[in-house]
Amino acid sequence: MALKSLKEYSAQSGLLAGGHRACSGCPAPTAIRMALNAADTKDIVVAFSTGCMEVVTTIYPFTAWKIPYIHSAFENVAATISGVETAYNALKAKGKITRDIKFMAWGGDGGTYDIGLQSLSGALERGHRYLHICYDNEGYMNTGIQRSGSTPKGAETNTSQIGSVQKGKQQQKKDLTAIVIAHHIPYVAQASVHNWKDFMTKVQKGLAVKDGPAFINVLAPCHRGWRVAEDEGFEYARLAVETCTWHMFEVENGKLTINYKPKTKLPVQDYLLKQGRFRHLNDPANAALVAEIQADVDKKWQELLDKESKSL
Repeated sequence: MALKSLKEYSAQSGLLAGGHRACSGCPAPTAIRMALNAADTKDIVVAFSTGCMEVVTTIYPFTAWKIPYIHSAFENVAATISGVETAYNALKAKGKITRDIKFMAWGGDGGTYDIGLQSLSGALERGHRYLHICYDNEGYMNTGIQRSGSTPKGAETNTSQIGSVQKGKQQQKKDLTAIVIAHHIPYVAQASVHNWKDFMTKVQKGLAVKDGPAFINVLAPCHRGWRVAEDEGFEYARLAVETCTWHMFEVENGKLTINYKPKTKLPVQDYLLKQGRFRHLNDPANAALVAEIQADVDKKWQELLDKESKSL
């Protein structure tokens, strides 16, 4: 299915109503609207893990959703949508449902990288036909900006402080997409909210999978947690890609394709040093940590390039 123009999508009312309680400038609701517009159908059921976007769109008794929507616990959104998809298959086999219904599960990095990882793994291994989307803002933003498995090394949160003992989070960011790829499902992708065409194309590909699950990990910065201006979220998503801190790629039936390669890879300091969560890296005393982060970014980017060349 071909994408419409950005002007046409902007004119649509969409399946997520305005007036919800998301922070001004938050990219995550835009990611949701993009995904629903890409699906281009009201015959879709969404299950949503507890988290920022669940809270801001469905505070009882109100809802911003114009389609069937299920609020799930933090840890089990994949199990919830698995049950719905299984019930649908049974009812369709009996002739009680005749139309084609699609299924989508959402969660933030807290509900996907960490608390919901076991549930996600089970759904992927069982082969349920649905699209799972993680909106990755690199922290538990809804509950006060705590570190998650997705929080990058060196980032300050309220549970990875800056002081004499440590300089922000001490551990590396978990590679969730690689974990999902290891399940050998038909379609896996990474996207960034700043590139609407790439993300929406990947949503369409994920929903078109007929023989199993699909997964998309989309970077959606949180201006409060990243401590940047509320109108800078999309710019930092772009910088993450231009510095190769975040990669845009897809794996279709085992074949890896990098969807965007910067013509000139920017230094990681262009992405890090203006973010409040990395403000301590401006101190010359922490130059070694910046160099360590740059070396890790370079290593992972080269590894991805090598994997693509072997996959061709």
